[in-house]
Amino acid sequence: MSHLAILPVGKRAQTKVQNRTAILDAAREVFGEIGYEPCTVRDIIRRTGLAAGTFYNYFKSKEEVFAALADDGARRFAPILKALRSQNADFEGFVRAALQAYFQFLADEHQQWADRREAEEHLYVHGQTPEMEAVFNEVRAAILDEIARGAAPAADADYLAGACIAIAREVGEQMVSRRPVDVGGATAFSTALILSGLKGLPQAQSKPADAR
Repeated sequence: MSHLAILPVGKRAQTKVQNRTAILDAAREVFGEIGYEPCTVRDIIRRTGLAAGTFYNYFKSKEEVFAALADDGARRFAPILKALRSQNADFEGFVRAALQAYFQFLADEHQQWADRREAEEHLYVHGQTPEMEAVFNEVRAAILDEIARGAAPAADADYLAGACIAIAREVGEQMVSRRPVDVGGATAFSTALILSGLKGLPQAQSKPADAR
């Protein structure tokens, strides 16, 4: 009896994992294809082939799906960023390495998404994906730590992090829209823009990293 009882439980558990994965995969595609803001839960459900009731067994809203994907992106990128911070003693080297890692991460995410589409379909990723948002948060935290320990120029911590994130976002969006996707070019341009901007920053605009 016990052996017979275990099989259905195992099957149910496997089905739950498959359903949740199908929802997340569908949401990743929908967010990347049409953007987070305009998409709806219905768009995600249609892509999964599951019933609407099945979706709500796992998530209450598209916000919860986004958060789950963001957590996944952060988990995958955090070790990369941590390794870069230990390998680069100066701030300039860290900025360059972090930007390159981000652009490569973005290019890989884009390629994985594109590989799942039909050959004749448009392959440009519209809007902000959860993985991109997670990467921005990780990079921001790392930059704030660099300022706090004195490794980065004394600048407004929030402005500097925001500027780096904005530059990476906009350059990254342009990068994935081009063929071929040029990670090196995007890295060189963004690094030069950020570092040259810091050199011209008046010291009077600086403030401690933890100031608000």
